[in-house]
Amino acid sequence: MRNPSCFQNMTQSSRSSTSQPSTSQPSTSQPSSNLRRQPKQQRSKERVESILDAAAAVFDRVGYDAATTHLIAIEAGTAIGSLYQFFPDKAAIFNAMELRHWERVRAMWSQTDVAAIAQLPLRQMIHGLVAGVSELFEQPVSRVVFIQFFVARQIFQSIDESMTQEAINFMASILRQRQPQLSDAKLRRLAEVCVTTSNALILSVLRNPDVTYQQAMTQEIEDLIVAYLEPHMGDTIGHNVMKVMKCPHCRSVQMSKNGYRRGKQCYLCKDCGKQFVQPDDE
Repeated sequence: MRNPSCFQNMTQSSRSSTSQPSTSQPSTSQPSSNLRRQPKQQRSKERVESILDAAAAVFDRVGYDAATTHLIAIEAGTAIGSLYQFFPDKAAIFNAMELRHWERVRAMWSQTDVAAIAQLPLRQMIHGLVAGVSELFEQPVSRVVFIQFFVARQIFQSIDESMTQEAINFMASILRQRQPQLSDAKLRRLAEVCVTTSNALILSVLRNPDVTYQQAMTQEIEDLIVAYLEPHMGDTIGHNVMKVMKCPHCRSVQMSKNGYRRGKQCYLCKDCGKQFVQPDDE
């Protein structure tokens, strides 16, 4: 299945390290702030990217502790002196990988059309989100950083648990757009289960090189999330909320039930504070 238009920017941004990230950043705000020398020419930028990809391959093959800058330089096909022009040691290289991954994730989130995604059928919505994440992890740097976060967190300098919390916030924003009548606490719990469960299964997928296993498990992740969200975010529920339940005064979807009037459900808009009665066609 090809991604619908509202997912195209999300998956395209995950391929590029130059996509615009959100303003929020980890402790080191610039992706290349740990470089000895800032690459200005395109050739230098490409060399830095090749070093990061080579480092990902080396860390993946021998582990962080056994990796050396010489092994990384050999993998990148560059002289060790060229590597040291940009990075003083392997810790600096890994930190640059952290920031590159963070930048791509933030770009993916910021370029996602949340309103459009929330209006898709539930299965299609989850498929698009899973496909976007899968495409992100086709990049060696992101794949290795994700794995290392769960197996060697002590080597991280920039990414911490707050990134998981931001992922939960992002998922909650989609669920809120789809079903705004649920409480914020409920939406966050739903999002937290989706994110933390998916992270555990994604880790299993990324650590197994069997392509058949990866494809099967990716489908299982999608099926699991759809089944979990169905009672709360099913297509019938989502359709009623998104297509009908909008404030007639300000068009907001942020509202709460507010008793009955002449046998019809009343609502209170959380944005403009005005009340209105359930439309006759609902």
